Amino acid sequence: MKIEIDKNAGFCFGVEKAIERAEEELNKNETIYCLGEIVHNGEEIKRLEEKGLKTITYKEYRKLKNATVFLRAHGEPPETYEIARENNIQLVDATCPIVSKLQSRIKSKYNDVKEDDGQIVIYGKEGHAEIKGLVGQTDGQAIVIDHTDNLERIDFNRPVYLYSQTTKSKKAFNEIRTKIEEYFRELKNHDVSKLKFHQTICGQVANRESDIFEFANKHDVILFASGKNSSNGKVLFNVCKNANPRSYFISSVNEVGEKMTENCNSIGISGATSTPSWLLNDIKTKVQSYLS
Repeated sequence: MKIEIDKNAGFCFGVEKAIERAEEELNKNETIYCLGEIVHNGEEIKRLEEKGLKTITYKEYRKLKNATVFLRAHGEPPETYEIARENNIQLVDATCPIVSKLQSRIKSKYNDVKEDDGQIVIYGKEGHAEIKGLVGQTDGQAIVIDHTDNLERIDFNRPVYLYSQTTKSKKAFNEIRTKIEEYFRELKNHDVSKLKFHQTICGQVANRESDIFEFANKHDVILFASGKNSSNGKVLFNVCKNANPRSYFISSVNEVGEKMTENCNSIGISGATSTPSWLLNDIKTKVQSYLS
């Protein structure tokens, strides 16, 4: 039996740095507050909570004073920093550099397009932590779409500037772009000069789709580990499922069943950019126990 862990699976650069930063802070303090889940993976959150990490909600954050709060890789809207100043909260800002750069780009463009009545449109999951931070750069005015079915939210009589959440599907972004171009041509008599597209998906995430498709094709069974709340995990698992129908979505070692490994010669283990490598190794150990 061949059991292979996908060498491209595991934490992306931004999440890896955020986890390292959190552990550094936890070594200095017995407890540190984290605004929202540090990563969309329940198993990793449990591990860090045992070290002293305390996850708080935005409602709790607003009431907090004279404390230290960790900001995760997803990024935050301006309001979060304003509350920190008002309540004497020291922030440990672990926002991913790629997300920070995108926030700056969107804020700058939003200020520029006010003159021509332009619209900032962001392809992403409404309510997602990163999206909240991005929309916050536009005073809450950005339009969020997650599918071509949401395009009625856009006023096609006005200029459109399209961006993307960094962890979304490149293929889906291109589908939305094509659809917007079609609608715009119908209303603007083929004048698309007021359409601007910015494919802002993280390169590490975008390349994972083609890599994981190839990986899933190599094996009889795929065990894909991810938190259920991970946007990136959902995208990558769908790629796995399309490449290999015998793909299983699991969030913990306890969900690995012996029947998943039956009647196959090779098993591939992969995960989202928010999946820790130790979890992938634990899954491999669990599979090996069924074969011994």
